[in-house]
Amino acid sequence: MFIKRDAFGKLLFIKRLMILFFGVIVYYRHNVINKTKLEGVENLLGLPNQRVLFVSNHQTYFSDVAMFFLVFAAAKNGFINKLKYPWYLLNPRLRLYFVAAVETMKAGLLPKIFTYAGSISIKRTWRASGQDVKRQVDLKDITKIGDALNDGWVITFPQGTTTPFKQGRKGTGFLIKKFQPIVVPIVIDGFRRAFDKKGLRLKKKGVTLSVRIKEPMKIDYSLEAEEIILKVMDAIEQTPDYSYFSLNENPN
Repeated sequence: MFIKRDAFGKLLFIKRLMILFFGVIVYYRHNVINKTKLEGVENLLGLPNQRVLFVSNHQTYFSDVAMFFLVFAAAKNGFINKLKYPWYLLNPRLRLYFVAAVETMKAGLLPKIFTYAGSISIKRTWRASGQDVKRQVDLKDITKIGDALNDGWVITFPQGTTTPFKQGRKGTGFLIKKFQPIVVPIVIDGFRRAFDKKGLRLKKKGVTLSVRIKEPMKIDYSLEAEEIILKVMDAIEQTPDYSYFSLNENPN
């Protein structure tokens, strides 16, 4: 009997069951207790099933990623810019991965479950156990991300932190230059107000959680990684210019 697995050997039927079970919970937390505003989901249509890299700003450890699983499943089943009733969770996008820090994915049972759902757990080169560090990139991590891109869609957060307007990490630029995927920017908002830093505990009800998916970027892959990451940061609206506008719109 042929059993389908993902790029890292995870059983797809188990991933399907996990996404269905937790997806219903995510739907309730994001679209019933809070409200979801989606824009640009039509930009997902026509994308190939492999070698697509989604780059996004980051507001919580897990609720951002959970929302993407929900939105991508809805889009796969014809729900554009709306989540409606979550029947689409019966047919989710299984070959979907997200980049996360190893230490984050080891901290408790729920992160370990998320790992099975699609985490590409990597070692951060600049921070470990709450301390600033400097270490070389693990080439095995690069290979894992490449394997995931060859198998499906990958989500990454170039800042590597939930702190807004932080400088993007050059590693994302290097990945784009090396693997030359289609790069789709996503801008999110509201998650920090609705959930705690981990994205597990509800802080406030009735918050509008916005997800804006932009058109694929036009990237010159011959540019240096430092130049590419600057363009990515502008696309996800995390450059100093956007910080200025954010402060003026939200003076408190």
